[in-house]
Amino acid sequence: MKHSLLVLATLLLVLTRAHAQQSSPPQSTVPQSQPAPPQDLSSRVPRAKPDDVKSLDAILRAIYDVISGPAGERDWNRFRSLCVPEARLTSTAKNAASSAPRLLTVDDYIQRAGKYFSTHGFYESAIVNRVQTFGNIAQVFSSYESRNAPNEKPFTRGINSIQFFYDGSRWWVLSILWDEESPANPLPPEMASKPSSPVSE
Repeated sequence: MKHSLLVLATLLLVLTRAHAQQSSPPQSTVPQSQPAPPQDLSSRVPRAKPDDVKSLDAILRAIYDVISGPAGERDWNRFRSLCVPEARLTSTAKNAASSAPRLLTVDDYIQRAGKYFSTHGFYESAIVNRVQTFGNIAQVFSSYESRNAPNEKPFTRGINSIQFFYDGSRWWVLSILWDEESPANPLPPEMASKPSSPVSE
């Protein structure tokens, strides 16, 4: 009797294991695809001029230089070469229609500003650059003045808040956020006039 029960228990165990194996989903033999390694930033934008990105002072000069000039086309590939592809440009200047910030991609900015520059002379330059750095990041408060011609009185002034990233070989623009001066929002005295020393502090 005990022998029969042992044989029966063994048979049930074998059948149970066989059923479990049949019920289990087959293991996939297809290799899982690996995520593609991130592309180098330089391969995603036009080639930068080495002198434009060799230092923070250099890239700050390039930002203002590339958008300044007489009416006509700007070198937008040069502008793109200064920025990471996902950079944002944001105006917080209020107008009668809206007080909401206007967030633009690099191409949004090129499309909007390009239309204006095609028929208007525009010259923008820094008044004072206040630079703060830590490791691979930098923040610059850059007061600016904008003119229709190089020797004219500025028609507006304001402050650009510019964030940069250093990738080990060069600086990149991550974001430019700006606001314009107004009677209710004048430039701080320390940002309102060019010092006798170099513009960057």
